[in-house]
Amino acid sequence: MSGPPVRVGVIGTGALGFHHARLLRRMSGVAFAGIYDKNPARAAAVAAELETVAHPALTALLERVDAVTVAVPTPVHAEVGIAVLERGIALLMEKPLADTVAAAEQLVRRAAARGAVLQVGHVERFNRAVRAAAPYLDEPRFLQIDRLAPFQPRGTDVAVILDLMIHDLDLVLELVRAPATDVRATGVAILTPHVDIVNARIEFANGAIANLTASRVSRERTRKLRIFQPTGYCSLDLAQGSGDFFRLKPGWQGLGATTLEQIVDHVRLEAPEAEPLKLELESFVRAVRGEEDVVVSGAAGAQALALAFRVAAAVQAAPLAPPPPPPPLAASRP
Repeated sequence: MSGPPVRVGVIGTGALGFHHARLLRRMSGVAFAGIYDKNPARAAAVAAELETVAHPALTALLERVDAVTVAVPTPVHAEVGIAVLERGIALLMEKPLADTVAAAEQLVRRAAARGAVLQVGHVERFNRAVRAAAPYLDEPRFLQIDRLAPFQPRGTDVAVILDLMIHDLDLVLELVRAPATDVRATGVAILTPHVDIVNARIEFANGAIANLTASRVSRERTRKLRIFQPTGYCSLDLAQGSGDFFRLKPGWQGLGATTLEQIVDHVRLEAPEAEPLKLELESFVRAVRGEEDVVVSGAAGAQALALAFRVAAAVQAAPLAPPPPPPPLAASRP
């Protein structure tokens, strides 16, 4: 990077914000300006561990930065984001962009009006498997995504649709690049007041279909994406950052093959190893410096959020399953 370093701070130092600060304080081209957290004890602990400054107020941090990343609870994303953007400060907002579509669109408008960079933290765009698959993706027609996780209290202030599934909704929108025309879904609240497990089927204007499942009450952790397209089939393990692409061999009809393995080429998908969050933060800093466009724009974040709320509405509209019929009466003895 050329030019003076970008002064960057972090707002909100919970489980995710801590890692924002951890990475930014050692990043090339960044002058780390410190952190702010509304919990003084948490702020002091993180500042001591990372050897940085905990500012006593949000305004104190904002007076010393060119850009911030925000990792506060979703219900206050809009409030904090507007305070940042009003000063023309570049903003990377963790996903989801806001807790309502109207608030998300307000953030997008405010960033445009102030000429401020706005990026949304859909970190799966930087997943190693997704990066490796990118050169092979061409008009996906069917996508199957499973994102299952054991229960943990973090993120349960919103439904699993906004907590976990929204990652995959963003990926699907980026891969399909067509508006959703029909959304059907069903979900259940199990351990929280909000939906904890959901399945959605989404049809798009170009004929593509995505089938997504997200759960935060599973015994095992799974993050898999399968993509079917005219040129082949991608199977991605997002948790491992690995994947495979299978494509038909040219002239396969004349090969006299008797097994699938004889008519397909297997391409092992590889991309350089890197921490996805670090790549995301580096891309944000480059965007702030004007060296490239943001990878996940505010508009893209708002679109993912709007689709998430369509899924939530479909869950609410789904008819309840009828009760099972009673067991047949036992035949009476003669």
